[in-house]
Amino acid sequence: MVNLGITLVIGTLFGFLFFKLKVPGGMMVGALLAVSVLSVCTDFAYMPSYARVAAQITAGAFIACTVEKSDLKRLPYIIKPAAILLTGMLILNIAMGFLIHGVTDLDWVTAFMCAVPGGMSDTPIIAADMGGNGGKVAVMQFARLLTGIGLFPSLILAVTKQEKIPQREGRGRVTSGGKKNPAEFALTAVVAGVCGVIGKLSGVPVGALLFALIGVIVLKLLFDKAYLPMWMKRAAQVLSGCYIGSSVTYQDVAELKDLIPAVILLLLGYMVTCLIVGGIMAKVCGMSRRESMLAATPAGASDMALISADLGVQSPDLIVLQVVRMLVVISVFPQIINLLVHFLP
Repeated sequence: MVNLGITLVIGTLFGFLFFKLKVPGGMMVGALLAVSVLSVCTDFAYMPSYARVAAQITAGAFIACTVEKSDLKRLPYIIKPAAILLTGMLILNIAMGFLIHGVTDLDWVTAFMCAVPGGMSDTPIIAADMGGNGGKVAVMQFARLLTGIGLFPSLILAVTKQEKIPQREGRGRVTSGGKKNPAEFALTAVVAGVCGVIGKLSGVPVGALLFALIGVIVLKLLFDKAYLPMWMKRAAQVLSGCYIGSSVTYQDVAELKDLIPAVILLLLGYMVTCLIVGGIMAKVCGMSRRESMLAATPAGASDMALISADLGVQSPDLIVLQVVRMLVVISVFPQIINLLVHFLP
């Protein structure tokens, strides 16, 4: 218990520090780095396996809370761009997994999960649950997130600077209003917890996250009662960072330099995919090229809301596309990867 307490305190303190420094995914990154150092330098770092399950359940519930009823109304209009986007992302994921496995000594699960265009907080813990190296996946996902936020907007603006961007009217994304109360929080926590435990016991890969995700989506869409306070998300990020960091060894740190070729390959792959998939979506779906490339950018839905506005694109469908991408990538891609690795040596 002492080791667990020390690990949580250090992870929380450094997570909060990185969050205050506005590092992307700061709560998880800070906890991960601090607990990794603790794990490598001492024998104090320790996190029980149920911490991973708790983080998965919370992550699934939070993702589900971002889904709105208005998103369902827009689905008929975004089915085609969503299908193109997800197909391109899946092809990229599989191709990059093979390339990363080829240029590193990473196992198949870790190689494929490194290339999943999912969340910084979710993907590493999913990889760990599937038997991969969560620490190395976190490094690759952090590189993806930084590039998606820091480099891709400038690239997209440069490529599309001569393009006229139409502003679409009457297509607002309506988010849930009203004051959230403790009863909604308790109900959401119970639904997510029960569904998550059932998912864990089911034996389905990443079942805790997947079942919690489905359960809370049903709660949100049928009753509009799903709510979790932001501190829960922060706590889940700290748990994820602490859990992954506690498994890091000196050998893992020594091998980080070997990930440099994989990082370069992955970022080039995302860049090419953004250009190609964005171009196809613009041509087939009647979107502006800037909007379609932003949809194919490997960042989060909330990041895209801010970035797209800065680039002069006011399109709620772009945010809905990012939400759909996040839901499918987190729930479906790991299942595909799990099936694929069974046929690989």
